Amino acid sequence: MGAHRDDAYGPDDPEAAEARAGLVAEIALTGALEDPAWRAAFEEVPRHVFVPYYFVGRPGGYDRLWSGDRDPARRRRWLHGAYADGPLATRVRDGEQISSSSQPSLMARMLAELDVRDGDRVLEIGAGTGYNAALLCHRLGDKFVTTMDLDPEITESARAHLATAGYRPAVVTGDGARGCPERAPFDRIIATCTLPSVPTAWLEQCRPGARILAPLATGVIALQVGGGEYEGEYGEGTYGEATSGGGDGARGTFAEGHFLHTAAFFVPLRGMPGTALMHRPLGGLPRRAIENDLFRFLLALTAGSLDPHEALSLWEREHRPGRERFGVTIAEGRQWAWLDDPAGPYVWPLSVGGISRGG
Repeated sequence: MGAHRDDAYGPDDPEAAEARAGLVAEIALTGALEDPAWRAAFEEVPRHVFVPYYFVGRPGGYDRLWSGDRDPARRRRWLHGAYADGPLATRVRDGEQISSSSQPSLMARMLAELDVRDGDRVLEIGAGTGYNAALLCHRLGDKFVTTMDLDPEITESARAHLATAGYRPAVVTGDGARGCPERAPFDRIIATCTLPSVPTAWLEQCRPGARILAPLATGVIALQVGGGEYEGEYGEGTYGEATSGGGDGARGTFAEGHFLHTAAFFVPLRGMPGTALMHRPLGGLPRRAIENDLFRFLLALTAGSLDPHEALSLWEREHRPGRERFGVTIAEGRQWAWLDDPAGPYVWPLSVGGISRGG
């Protein structure tokens, strides 16, 4: 029996369409597809085309599932896994994920929160498989979408997947932290990789009123971009001056916004740790706190600014606040996170130094 072609399940395959309909119904139950335009995108963009292979974790490593497997059962397992509501590891190097296709329901929530309008120009940081860019193209049209990644192998495969599915946005190989000035200005920027802070270069490439959506700590920050002078205050709160390095940032522009309530775990911006939490000594903290998702978010958000025991004290004093009570402000090259009020007593600097690579 000969090997099956990689396109054994084409974009319009009936079995794939049935699996995709099941995924859309599952996402719709979460309330993330209330906009008919996004529902249509998820119904019509064939995710399996963008993940011709992926890796499934097992003890001691990964198994590779792919579309051209000789075994029909494994091939069907690949297809139905492509339409499961979960993230898929698409590139693994030295046992570490370097690229993935995000959980579809999280993608749907983020795209809904991006709040795009007809004619908006969108920059996506982190091309991944190209699937998210295809959804944006379905909604807005190819000419309004730019997706970029640092790794030329990733952009090459994303471009090929997009073409197979019938989409041709601008696919750029470059440093995502520097944005894409040659395609600016943008009305929306969405990142699909975890950041330690928001690169100020992005603000310079946004029109006033633009929206930036990016994974930060273990959440997603939604920022509104403004023009002119920032009228707020740099709070000097309980935990010190809310400033950080990088005075060469987006002067004359600012951005501010709250976190979404949902958790989010993405592959890190290339060359940066996923969260500083991984490197923090947590000895002496109660297990109930360490294992709490919301407390771990606070730990990640305040890394380098708050001692973990101070963070625990704050968390308990403020009645275990959810992600949506936190926010971020960026102005004049400085950026800080805050609880409830950007000029209030609880503010922490976010480091904008050291961002030199993108993906």
